[in-house]
Amino acid sequence: MSSTQADRRVRTGLLAKRAINLSLSSDVLEAAKRLEINISQVCDQHLREVVRREQELKWRQDHADFVAAYNATIDTEGLPLDEWRSF
Repeated sequence: MSSTQADRRVRTGLLAKRAINLSLSSDVLEAAKRLEINISQVCDQHLREVVRREQELKWRQDHADFVAAYNATIDTEGLPLDEWRSF
């Protein structure tokens, strides 16, 4: 794929996809097929949301000490430039 094609895929939101093996419950898979649900799309969307939530949780855990220290500083010293606030 040329860099122009890759650039076009990124601009249009067509990100690279890769085939994988996935095990799903047979009854749910059959019901989804009967309802003409795009299984790949649903799995991709749900996995994106799960990844986003987990990344957010990890960020919160990784930065909890800093956030606590910052909040303690604000509690004791107030907001920076607070004396010039006009609202």
